[in-house]
Amino acid sequence: MKVIFIKDLKNQGKKDEIKEVKDGYANNFLIKQGYAVKYTEFSKEVLNEQIIKKEKDKKEELRKYIQIKKELENKIIKFKVKTGIEDKVFGSVTSKQISEELKKINYIIDKKDIKAENIDKLGFHEVKIVLNKEVEFNIRVQLIKE
Repeated sequence: MKVIFIKDLKNQGKKDEIKEVKDGYANNFLIKQGYAVKYTEFSKEVLNEQIIKKEKDKKEELRKYIQIKKELENKIIKFKVKTGIEDKVFGSVTSKQISEELKKINYIIDKKDIKAENIDKLGFHEVKIVLNKEVEFNIRVQLIKE
């Protein structure tokens, strides 16, 4: 029996894959447990529509990420920090703080996408932002004495 996987199943099939399996296995396990549906012309059409929609959504997301990159690439995010003797900064600026600062100017970027390390000195720092595999860029973070 031909089936279309609707969920990934380790060592059996990936989502949206069409595969030939034994009738009993298909009926008693794959279909019953919600891993697959029986292959028909209708289910094939639905699968094709879902694949087309997924590709369209991916392209739209990529376009949105490229727009964010264009807008943020030349931005400078400023932080006023407390300093001690010889302008030594107390603590450091984290990716979470950068994410919150970007949120204030209407850019919602997850802290996991911000690759900030050791921002603990006054001045400018380059911070990498990775939105997906294809879109990554740097913003500048400036630490200013409070």
